[in-house]
Order: sequence, then structure tokens, then C-alpha cells
Amino acid sequence: MRKSKAVSLAFIPFVLFFLFSLMNESTITLTENGQSDYQIIIHDDTDSIISQSAKILESTIYKISQASIPIINIDLQNPKKKQILLTTSEKLKPHEIAIHVQNENLLISGGSPEALRNAVYEFLEQFLGCRWFAPDAEFIPELNKITLNATLTYNYAPNINIRTVHSRLFYDHPEFAHQLKVTSEAFPFYVPSGRVHTFNKFVPEEKFYESHPEYYAMRGNKRLPTQLCLTNQEVLEMVIDSVGALFERNPEASVISVSGNDNTQFCECDQCKKIDLEEESHAGTMIRFVNAVAREFPEKQISTLAYQYTRKPCKTKPIENVLITLCSIECDRSASIPEKCADFADDLRGWKTLTDNIRIWDYTTQFTNFLAPFPNMHTLKPNIEFFEENNAKWVFEQHSNNPSELFELRSYMMAKLLWNPDLNTDDVIKEFTDGYYGEAGPFVKKYVDLIHEKIIADSDFFLFLYGDPSQAFDSYLNKDLLDQYRGFFDEAEQAVSGNPVVLKRVKRARLGVDYAVLEACRQSLSSKYDLENVDFVQPLLESFKARCDADGITMMNEMRYSVSEYYDAYKQTLDVAALPNIARGKKVTLSTKPKKYADENPLALTDGAYGGSSFYANWLGFEGNDLEAIVDLGEIREVNSINMAFLQVTNHIVFFPSEVIYSVSIDGKSFVDLKPLKNQSPLTKSSKINDVQYYELEISAEARYIKVSAKNLGTAPYWHHAAGMPSWIFADEIIVR
Repeated sequence: MRKSKAVSLAFIPFVLFFLFSLMNESTITLTENGQSDYQIIIHDDTDSIISQSAKILESTIYKISQASIPIINIDLQNPKKKQILLTTSEKLKPHEIAIHVQNENLLISGGSPEALRNAVYEFLEQFLGCRWFAPDAEFIPELNKITLNATLTYNYAPNINIRTVHSRLFYDHPEFAHQLKVTSEAFPFYVPSGRVHTFNKFVPEEKFYESHPEYYAMRGNKRLPTQLCLTNQEVLEMVIDSVGALFERNPEASVISVSGNDNTQFCECDQCKKIDLEEESHAGTMIRFVNAVAREFPEKQISTLAYQYTRKPCKTKPIENVLITLCSIECDRSASIPEKCADFADDLRGWKTLTDNIRIWDYTTQFTNFLAPFPNMHTLKPNIEFFEENNAKWVFEQHSNNPSELFELRSYMMAKLLWNPDLNTDDVIKEFTDGYYGEAGPFVKKYVDLIHEKIIADSDFFLFLYGDPSQAFDSYLNKDLLDQYRGFFDEAEQAVSGNPVVLKRVKRARLGVDYAVLEACRQSLSSKYDLENVDFVQPLLESFKARCDADGITMMNEMRYSVSEYYDAYKQTLDVAALPNIARGKKVTLSTKPKKYADENPLALTDGAYGGSSFYANWLGFEGNDLEAIVDLGEIREVNSINMAFLQVTNHIVFFPSEVIYSVSIDGKSFVDLKPLKNQSPLTKSSKINDVQYYELEISAEARYIKVSAKNLGTAPYWHHAAGMPSWIFADEIIVR
């Protein structure tokens, strides 16, 4: 056997078992001792996919056996030689494949050229033992003899016809996408500029809002450009014109999205409200509007979103060329959707009664922390099975695109399960960890098994797409488990220490655990996991950054917060944490009411734990109101500096305060206001989505009490997707020197 592209010999026993299973059956011999009596026959050498499929088959058989099998057009075949016939067949469904042996000839066919390509890869995988784990890791066995069962009959038709895994492993490597039978584009068949959230593209606020506010959503007593008014006839005509123009510019495209902007600020005008009441869903106005657009383009498909406020099915049926894209963004990922997201499950069943055209937009990673451990692998199979059972012919698994925790394993798993949901999850994981990580595979799998065991045991845990590792520090990421996970990866690295290619993969795999440990140190999870343990934290941070750089990992989250920004911010936090802080552990009294986060505990401002890029991590939040807090230092102290951090996450309506004023007092009654500190990065459309700003003031005063007053913007500005909604400010540690 040969190991190819650094795939371990640990994978070989599977292939041996498979090949030896043929020994007691009647067989045909495709190749032996580098020779073959076969020819690869194609009907149509003008079709690039069919020709490519023949070349894939020919080259892979040569890698396996060193036998060259010629590719011949059917009109030029040698009648004395046996056939490997590659063909498309009208007898098969468009996505169906068939692999048969008849009279010592091998027939590989598909219902379309793309299905034929899938059939070739299925043959190489299922019957010759090939595996493709990543673009740089394949397993191709080396055999002296290739034999097949003489009565081989294999048919398969995937129920999910269009399978997309949002991973750059597939987008940047189309051949790898073909090998795992998923699309090499995120939105195949779509107009490139009309993929999702298109209302503002069709009727841009910058162009029409000032002169035609009636085109936009009525919110309260004011029109805001959050969504379109779907009962305005001019809006319908404009959208139809825009869709027509885009199809004309992109004649090869067959799908365009006519869908709401990414917010829940729908129109509440009398006409829209009346329809939604009749339909018993806000999807009512949407489907009536989209149906009207779709009638103008009967040969095309108009996609729309059943997302957030439009997710509940309405009464009006989507017409035949409307594609419903149903989105599962709200769901708890700690268990399957039928088990823990009953509302979504009911909505999918409801849409099933209305249409056969259902596309699922599923979510499979933590978008606020791509590299965080996210133990949801046990949910992928039952979720895909559920989608399959309910008419979903098209599934888009929105992973991170950019590398995430165990990125290669997750990409592989989702692709395999989309093709065949009947596969056993544990078998797929073991196949991958053995094949990709080699001798380190058993230790990586121990980590995968244990972290999933722990979240399954914690039935109350809500695993959220927009969560944070800090939420799990008393669950599957507690300090003892973090020690165990680190131990598994230490053993994994030791097992492949002599193999630099595989060692690099293992080091990349442990990034999730190391990231969780770095975040645990922010929270002072233990004496070991603490920012004051600089001899531990600093090397870990440097190692984390170096590995990300070496592997081209640049993004920490969907808000485009980069690894470099994370590294710089963490170093700044280390510097701040190293400063003497006479406010640490001191009593805090709030004059304004916090909401939801950090348990609404004012001591979050002086507890010595530091927030990161996500508002779930130790940030004290105020929705729509200002922050006013008083810290009691316990005695009169000389004060030279006051500093406080504030968070910005613009897509979640979290903005920097417009102004921060520090005040000092001896008696806690009479305060002297100090110099106001203005926001150095005022909010604009181009503001950084995810950022932290320190408001620091150098002073010379004596005080026992320090007051902090931070001014909230109040509401999101008119151009923001959450226009009119209350804005948040999030504050963290008060540093007083």
C-alpha cells in the first residue's frame, strides 16, 4: 500500500478489509501487474465534464495499479477489448448514479454529466478504497491487482440534490468539492449580485429614501429604510425592473433572491399589517410580493427567505418558481433541531405543505468566535435527515468559510453526510481522524468524543451561533476539562513529532482549545488560567498567533475581527491587567439599570476579569440607557489615572458611548466632573464592526469615590439596519491608578 499526500498507514486496515472481502466472490479483473484488457469508453468527448470524469478515472486507476487504460470515443473503440463505459442515461433521475458489471464490462452512469462525475468518484471511493480528506490529503491505495464483484449492482440517488458546505476548502479547490460531491460555489446558479438580503440593492436607501420615504417600512409613525413597503406598487415595479435587468446581464444565471434586509424591522403600514393579519404571518406580505415578481419570470427561479420574522409559514402558497430558503439561525446547537428547536421544526413542516421548493440555510459554527470549540458534530446527521424528510432538495450549510475549529474535519463530515445521511457519524469521524492525523488520530478523536460527551450531559446548555466560550467555563470548557483537552493534544503532537506535515495539522487542530484557554485566562478561571500567570499566558498567545500566521488563518469572527487585531488587543489587555488597580474588587453601585449580560452584576466592572471581542464575555450591558456607576475605593486615595474599556459590535447595535465623564468625590455626595472624553471613532457606515476603545484620563486628585457616566447614543441611526431600535453600550473593567 502507498500512503499519499501524508495520509497515515493507520488508515490502511480499512482498505485491506474491503479488498479481502472480494476474495471469496466471483470477480472480474480490471488490472493486474500494470496491465489491463479494458478501455474507457465515452459517448460524448465534447462535454467537458464527461471528458474530465474519464481522465479522473484513468489517472486514479494508474496511481493505484500503474496500468494505463486508454480513453476512447465509442465510435473508435477496440471490439477485442472489454469496456469501462462512462455514460449519461435518461433512464436515471438527473442526480442519480449507477455502477454495474455486465458481461465483464463495467458501466458507470449518471442522470447528467455532473451525476456521472459523482458516479466516478463514488466508484473510486466505495469500490477501490480511495479517500479525499482535504485538498492536501488523499489516500490512494497501491494494488497489484484490481478486481470487482462480477455481479456488482449499485444505484444511488441522493435526496438532497444541491449540497453546499460554506468552506473555502471547497471554494478554493473545486476538484476537492467534486471529490466530496458538493458545490464549488456558495450560490450556484444565482445572479452574483442577487444572492441574499437584496431589498436595499433593488431600492437603495442612499438613492431613494430622502425623496421617496413611502418606498420603505413604516415603523411606528415614521418611514425608515430598514425594509421595503411590500404593498407599494411602485416598489414592486422597481424590483421587477431590477430583477429583469440583472437576469439580462447574467443570462447564465437561473436564480435570484428577492429577500428582506438582515433585520426584523418590517413594514407596519395599514396595508401591510392587514395582509399579515389575514395570513397569520409576516411571510404573507413577502410571499404575495415575491409571487408577483416570480410571475414575470416563469423560466427563472425567484428565491426568498423564510428567516426570523418571515419564517412562520403563511396561508398563500408560493408559486411554482419560487424557492423558499428556510433559515435556522435561532436554534440551539447542543442537540438536533427536532429535539431542541421545535418552532423551527414546526415551520419547516408547515412550508412542506405549501411547496416542494425548499432550500435550507443551516448554521454550523460560532460566528462570533470561529476558532472556539463548538461541539455540535452529533447534531449534523439528525438535522440533515430532518431536512431530507421535509422536502429540502437544496441545503446550504453555512460554516465559517474561513478556518474554524477542526475546520477540515467539519468540512469533510458535512459533505459526506449531505451526500449520504445514513452514514454513521462516529465512523466518519474515526475515518477522518485516522486518515488525516495518522498516529495522532486516536488522541484527536478522544478530544472530539469527550467534549461532545460533556455537552450532551449538560442538557440545559444553549449552544448558540453568537455565543462565547466563556459561557461554557462551568460546562464543557471547565478548567479540569481544559487540562484534559490540552493533554490529548500534547499526546497527539508527541505521536507525530517526527512527521512535520501531520504535526502541523495537529497543531492547527488544537487552536480551538488554545483559544478557549486564552479566553479562560481573561476570566481568571483558575490560578493557572489567569492573566497574572504571564509565564503561561504570554507564550501561549505568541504560539497561537504564530500558528494562525503559518496556516493563513486571518479571521476570528464574521465581523471581520482579524487574528492580528485579537493578538494586539490581548497584548493590550495583558498590559492593562499588569497595572496596579486600586479599584479591583471594590464595591460598585449603579444608578442605571443593566440588562441581561454579566448577570447584571455591577461587580463585573471591578472583578479583575476582562472582556474580549464578544459581549457575552464579562461585559456589562445597557440597552437604550446610559451607564452611571460609582466605585467606592474604601478610603481616600491619590488618583492619577482612570481608564475604562467599551465594546463596539455594530451589527448587534452595540456602539461606543458618545461621551464618557469621570467624576471624583471625597464623601460620595459631592462630585467634581473631570474633562469629558469624546468617542474617538464616531459611528459611521464604515465604522469597524467589532472593536474596543479605552477611555483614559490622566489626572491628579484625591478621592474615595469614582463616578463613571457613559452616554448612550439612544437608538440606531436611520441608515442602520436596526434604525430606531435601542442601542447598547457595553463596559468592562474600571482601572484606577
